[in-house]
Amino acid sequence: MEAALPVLTTEAALVLALLGFAVFLFVTELVRVDVAAVLVMTLLGLVIYLPGLDGLLAPEILFSGLSSNAVVSIIAVMIIGRGLDKTGVMEQLARGIFYLGGRTERRVTALVSGTVAIISSFMQNVGAAALFLPVVSRISAQTGVSMSRLVMPMGFCAILGGTLTMVGSSPLIMLNDLLIGAGRNLPEGQTLRTFDLFDVTPLGLALVASGLLYFLLFGRRLIRGEGQKPVSRGAGTVRYLRRVHGVDAAVREVEVPSESPFVGLDIDQLQNRYNVRIVASRYANKLLVSPPLHAPIAAPATLAVIAQRDNLREFVVAGGLTLRPKLKELRHLLARSIAGVAQIVIPPESSLVGKSSRDLRLRMTYGLSLLSVVRGGQAITEELVDLPIESGDTLICHTRWEHLAKLEEDRDFVVVTTNYPREERHPYKVVLAVSFLVLALTLVIFTNIALPIALMTGAVGMVVAGVLSMDDAYRAVSWKTVFLLAGLLPLGLAVDNSGAANYVAGHILVRLGDLPIWGLQTVVGVLATAFTLVMSNVGATILLVPIAINLAISAGGDPALFALTVAVATSNSFLLPTHQVNALVMGPGNYTVSDFLRVGTPMTVIFLVVSISFLNWFY
Repeated sequence: MEAALPVLTTEAALVLALLGFAVFLFVTELVRVDVAAVLVMTLLGLVIYLPGLDGLLAPEILFSGLSSNAVVSIIAVMIIGRGLDKTGVMEQLARGIFYLGGRTERRVTALVSGTVAIISSFMQNVGAAALFLPVVSRISAQTGVSMSRLVMPMGFCAILGGTLTMVGSSPLIMLNDLLIGAGRNLPEGQTLRTFDLFDVTPLGLALVASGLLYFLLFGRRLIRGEGQKPVSRGAGTVRYLRRVHGVDAAVREVEVPSESPFVGLDIDQLQNRYNVRIVASRYANKLLVSPPLHAPIAAPATLAVIAQRDNLREFVVAGGLTLRPKLKELRHLLARSIAGVAQIVIPPESSLVGKSSRDLRLRMTYGLSLLSVVRGGQAITEELVDLPIESGDTLICHTRWEHLAKLEEDRDFVVVTTNYPREERHPYKVVLAVSFLVLALTLVIFTNIALPIALMTGAVGMVVAGVLSMDDAYRAVSWKTVFLLAGLLPLGLAVDNSGAANYVAGHILVRLGDLPIWGLQTVVGVLATAFTLVMSNVGATILLVPIAINLAISAGGDPALFALTVAVATSNSFLLPTHQVNALVMGPGNYTVSDFLRVGTPMTVIFLVVSISFLNWFY
């Protein structure tokens, strides 16, 4: 038996070493995932110039990932999703769901989660979830169903919806390219079948249905937050934040006399020393909302302050200030129609991650006075100025509504607060955006036009028609994802070309013994699920598909079906908030890691059982 094992060649050993190095970088997060991918791609480029390894990979193939069908398709899908967002189509969906769902939690959950699954079938699932967070907030405010009861089912179904079509998730978009690449290394006369747009739809429908049934019949009982109330604006927001996060967001007015020891001190100094937030000021008839942090306190003056009661009391006593019972001089600046408290989520791809409020100059750059950061179900209210922002954080800020409206156009933020005065979007753009989406899908379904060309037709059409500008289109693209794909695709080809995939597959077969084909397929699914919990689903797919194909060929199974198993199983990401969608909903839902473990464990098992069973029965 040992003699029949594939031999580990020098080429295969070097590629496996690079593969191990890539996995190490992804798991440890020593560098960003896109940096890791580009680093591995560069190292691979140097390896192919070593003596005797010139046949491993042609130099011109090394950067072909940047122009691959998969990368171009993903770029187009991102732009189309941005176009839909710009038109306000989600607000119309919110009104429709509220009309159909009424105030019944089960019905609202089914409509919200089912709708986001459908949307996720033709755009990136994290994009669909980000677009739908404000929708869920509005529905929560209107129906009385707590956010925590809605956003986890919505997030899970956004992930499941990515399996409905071959453009619903990055792994499925890449799959055909990976199959074509692997097919070049098969013996003459053998080919690998590829998949059309809706070939995966029956499986996706089964997975979405199982997810919906899980939450409607059992899973919702595992979600905490039965008694929480929805977020709204004005006084409702203040009560919500005080009850749920322990944050006192009420604005109070204080008078600063001329003899106060605070006179001459910077606002930044006072805020850090007493843990208060000065959100407006009046001095010598000069009125300011979110005054500059470096501005010195003058007197006599009036300040609008947000603080916990104990901190406010200490601040008033130390400064010899007078606390007014209600807003007087600054009430017109801080009226509910002009300013208020908002919740903003930091998405996984945000450039703000790792930077502090001081680094970003949140007040000056974005008009945000940071009151609290909700992380892992806990509200952080002290020493915020130097706190590094993490993916999934919920920022609770006081801001003018005009500033908040601008943030809705910024990919670095997901604005959860919805019920605030703002300029209405132009309804005619909804028709244009949907029309170009339908055009793109029509070209994919009913013509032989290549997938990236068909999708790019819809994306470019939106730009030309004015649905969004070219600058908006550039901002819509997650270049981090693009370079992650482009960097790893050559490594996937090298794993196959070098014989490394065949070597690993042969050893897996020997270790597993005489398992039936469906048993080997289950092992592949479990392995893909495990990989995607500690690294990106894109990376897991590119690295595992060549191994799965070789495993199927060696065992006499269908290699295309094994590859599809990998691409589908990398969406089985419910156990931890490591998936982008889970990280996104963690803050708004006020969840902890234990919540994902408790609710996600049954969903993970259901996903594996349904996907493996359906793949073997239907395909």
